Amino acid sequence: MSWLVTGGAGYIGSHVVRAFHAQGIDAVVIDDLSSGKEGFVPAGIPLVQGSILDGDLLEATMTKYAVQGVVHLAGFKYAGVSVTRPLHTYEQNVTGTATLLAAMERAGVDRIVFSSSAAVYGTPDVDLVTESTAKRPESPYGESKLIGEWLIADQAKATGLRHTSLRYFNVVGSGTPEVYDASPHNLFPLVFDALLDGRTPRINGTDYATPDGTCVRDYIHVADLAEAHVVAAKCLDAGEPVEPVYNLGSGDGVSVGEIMTAVASATGIDFVPEVGPRRTGDPARIVASGELAARDLDWRMRHTLPDMVTSAWEARRTATEG
Repeated sequence: MSWLVTGGAGYIGSHVVRAFHAQGIDAVVIDDLSSGKEGFVPAGIPLVQGSILDGDLLEATMTKYAVQGVVHLAGFKYAGVSVTRPLHTYEQNVTGTATLLAAMERAGVDRIVFSSSAAVYGTPDVDLVTESTAKRPESPYGESKLIGEWLIADQAKATGLRHTSLRYFNVVGSGTPEVYDASPHNLFPLVFDALLDGRTPRINGTDYATPDGTCVRDYIHVADLAEAHVVAAKCLDAGEPVEPVYNLGSGDGVSVGEIMTAVASATGIDFVPEVGPRRTGDPARIVASGELAARDLDWRMRHTLPDMVTSAWEARRTATEG
């Protein structure tokens, strides 16, 4: 028996696969490698190259590898780009999820951990986001993730599917030097690329109502996130009660200014970030509570900010040197 990890060749997915392996649970990966990398999949883990839009391939893979449950991470994850590519976003994230659920039903697979997103909340008007905070997604990406949650919940009502969805904000760091965040839109890769290119990293706005004037966000280490996915899967396997959704939040955010200081310390590159104007739509603070996940999924911040930055920098440099 094994767990299927869709998108398991990606930055987060490959960490989830490693977390399963560390727990002695077999895993199999399906990924179309549009953003994932074959080299991110650990040796000995089956990799099926294909799309979650291919229902026959999904069903065949689940049958071949005796899949008992699915961690669903595959999808189009660029919120900003989704605004200009809404149809593509919906196809990958909504049609893809519906196709997966149909294939699971045909294959008799009755449990799923869904990788959702804090983008379902849009710009919250509270200091600390909880699972009950109003959902006001502001991009096709956020909308597609919320619809994915609805699809799974409706399928559960119809078929008894066991499920939970994990919402999280900014995932950083690395659990192994072989895997790094390659996104062209995330803060850490943007800062590291600037330093490696000899440019000065940039902060957008220093006049927010925060302690140092820069935006405060919720950053979590990718290895902690991966571990939570495996704990959720084990709860579903054991038939233990779980909530339909959990926030994986720190409860206490980190400012962009603090990150810049930590990056200078970790890299040994002394720099003073450039300051640009605020970006439209950037709220001063977005931080989530992880209390429910701490209660049920052993969720906690096992890594500090220096851990996050140092591990991310090491992985990025390993990729550059390799």
